[in-house]
Amino acid sequence: MKQPAVPRYQRIKAHLLESIHQGHYQPGTKIPPELELAKAFEVSRMTVNKAIHELVEDGVLLRFAGDGTYVAEIKAEAPLMEVSNIAAEIEQRQHAHASRVVAHRALEADEALARRMEMAIGDTVYYSLIVHSEDDLPVQLEERYVNPNWAPGYLEQDFSLTTPNAFLMSNSPLTAVEHRVRAVLPEGRERELLQVDADEPCLLVLRQSWAHRCLVAYARLLHPGSRYTLHSHLKM
Repeated sequence: MKQPAVPRYQRIKAHLLESIHQGHYQPGTKIPPELELAKAFEVSRMTVNKAIHELVEDGVLLRFAGDGTYVAEIKAEAPLMEVSNIAAEIEQRQHAHASRVVAHRALEADEALARRMEMAIGDTVYYSLIVHSEDDLPVQLEERYVNPNWAPGYLEQDFSLTTPNAFLMSNSPLTAVEHRVRAVLPEGRERELLQVDADEPCLLVLRQSWAHRCLVAYARLLHPGSRYTLHSHLKM
């Protein structure tokens, strides 16, 4: 039985993908203009445009009006619907994870922190501030507040060897998690730790974790927008 012909725009799309995967077009470099591709494949510019449009929609290419089309930089990607472990994410991509512990101590809850942690003013709260890197490039600034009653060994952990997420998941019976995400611009100290410019948009994930209606931890996870992607996938 004769196989149906592959649409011409799909052949162009496949050619571009193969060229990217083989390293002929590196991330951040410009691909040939549409007219040049149309001539090479002996098709209309509209056909080339369709192939490029789909690759832009897929996040493979970036198109800039008046300039051209570029290969998108490879971004780290994390599941939005899951309680993910940044070290495991990075290792799954076969990249090297490293963490730098900036702060790791006990705090006395003021009014605002006590309200946030659903505790009393003056109660002890465990705190950590950690920079997570992928192949030596910072991809997450993790600021975490923890209820000591649910994680009594938190301050004894070496978070250059493990992660707060891994410790909490193995020691606290979490029963509910809430994520809120918004775009922000990093502040001075955040810019320094993440090694980004003042105008670099960042993704801020606010995560609250409960165990039997008691708040175990509150975390602020800040990611440079140019280096990180969040995604979700629901089966219906």
